[in-house]
Amino acid sequence: MSIQSTDQIADLLTRIRNCLMVGKNEVYLPTSKLKVAVVEALKNSGYIADYELVDNEPRNILHITITESGKVPAIHEIEKVSKPGRRVYVSADEIPKVKSGRGLVLISTSKGVMTGRDAVKSRLGGEILVRVW
Repeated sequence: MSIQSTDQIADLLTRIRNCLMVGKNEVYLPTSKLKVAVVEALKNSGYIADYELVDNEPRNILHITITESGKVPAIHEIEKVSKPGRRVYVSADEIPKVKSGRGLVLISTSKGVMTGRDAVKSRLGGEILVRVW
């Protein structure tokens, strides 16, 4: 019997952090639509090299490959901003910059999960999910 995390994004980020701490660049985890949306946004931003959905019973598995430049991973820090006990919502004008624009935030908007830059361009606010650099 496997224990299921109630916070899908926290589980995803913890698995990525643990993977990086032990020097690996691949991680496998149960999939969900929200996890795929976050990983897709990280891939489009260059933090994730690639991902694939592996058919499995009873649930599909998400296989993530983290981008490396040389032997250094592209992800230095990755953290969850909005938590189940304290949700963080912002308007398009309040979207924060991470490390003077070198990092990014992922925001859950009415148009799906997108980077902070894309949300500002689209004039959309929402819930800040992840901060990464």
